[in-house]
Amino acid sequence: MANAVIHAQSSVRHWGGQVEDYIKIHEWFDDTKSYFPDFRHRALKHHSLGIKQCVELFGSYITNSDGKKVSVLAIGEQHVKEDCGFIPSVGDWLHWIKPQTFMFKAQKLSKNLKVVSQ
Repeated sequence: MANAVIHAQSSVRHWGGQVEDYIKIHEWFDDTKSYFPDFRHRALKHHSLGIKQCVELFGSYITNSDGKKVSVLAIGEQHVKEDCGFIPSVGDWLHWIKPQTFMFKAQKLSKNLKVVSQ
């Protein structure tokens, strides 16, 4: 499993600059490893929506230390393709989740909340 530094080194090979130019973006994709430390952590950000969220967080472009503008979309796509082989959708990940009772067994709120009369 690649780590953020390896992904950042790959970004340097693609677009120039230094590892430090890209590391925050790659750390963002992989920070989910801290609470789910196997490949399944990727289900949380390694998809088309995760890439979109990355662009929203970091902006459309970064300027690397060589002065080159680099698309954050391209950096995110590079990260996900290196880990998954392609860019899955959220649906691609969710399709394989086996439904469990707790996932759809909602309780009526009226049982848990007292109604305050006015």
